[in-house]
Amino acid sequence: MARTRLYRNGELEAEDFPLDDISEHLRSADSVVWLDLTDPKQADYDRVQEEFGLHQLAIEDALSPHERPKLMHYAQHLYCNAYAIDFDPESGDLAVHEVSAFLTKQALITVHAAEFDIDTVVRRWDDTAELAGNGVPWLVHGLLDVVVDGQYDAVQALDEALESLEDRLFEETPQAIRQVQQRSFRLRKSLGRMRKVVLPMRELVNGLMRAREGIVGDEMMPYFHDLYDHVLRVTEFTESLRDFVATILESNLAVQGNRMNNIMKKVTSWAAIIAVPTAVTGYYGQNLPFPGYEKQAGFVTSAVLIVILSVGLYIAFRRKDWL
Repeated sequence: MARTRLYRNGELEAEDFPLDDISEHLRSADSVVWLDLTDPKQADYDRVQEEFGLHQLAIEDALSPHERPKLMHYAQHLYCNAYAIDFDPESGDLAVHEVSAFLTKQALITVHAAEFDIDTVVRRWDDTAELAGNGVPWLVHGLLDVVVDGQYDAVQALDEALESLEDRLFEETPQAIRQVQQRSFRLRKSLGRMRKVVLPMRELVNGLMRAREGIVGDEMMPYFHDLYDHVLRVTEFTESLRDFVATILESNLAVQGNRMNNIMKKVTSWAAIIAVPTAVTGYYGQNLPFPGYEKQAGFVTSAVLIVILSVGLYIAFRRKDWL
């Protein structure tokens, strides 16, 4: 599928027109075209490459999945790659959607899979239509602004999930302990994937602002500075979550160590209590004469010793909170 839009002098003039009409529209210097490709094939790339003169290496990057977020400079255009992310608080999984874009003087070509919601970007453009006169920089800003806002929402949702996990660290039930361990591992894995796509966004946005082609004009520069500030906020938030996850893992290990110590104290205390009747009955079970030997008084004495010593140890261990 391909979507198109034509802006002329800052006004939306046409939409969803055929790709064959793009060349005609681009003949006018005051025209800006947006072309969106969803799950394109090699033939689609060949057609776009011929139409816009895109570099072969940029096409290869767009065809290759899981490229890192980056900004590449070519003679006729720029190429950038970014990732929109969605975090599921219930499962703790992170969904990553790759978005590629080719930037020319009069056109923005976006490439993505069907999972990416391009309608959100279109609505962002419609909400800021007063800036449409800035052409391609305005289109790029709207695209990256949606991506960065989604990243911030995902980081915030991950932070809330980690806080709820922290509250469950001291639950004593075996099921809760197992769930905390599984969820902490899943959230740590999601955070690792998030850092890989969030941290490089600083270089991408900064590269657009300082591009030698001078793609960002004076009117759009404050908006890109604001976008860069959002990127820094997401980056710092992500880095703080890294320390948060490390703290949770260390706290979980400490709690497990304390539980193990308590269990060992209880097992040792019960072993000491059980050792009392074992020692007494062993003493009275010897074949040598002793006070009360072969008399009922000997049995009563041994039984009383077992009860008194066992109860005494139980009370002493309870006072020390070992039982």
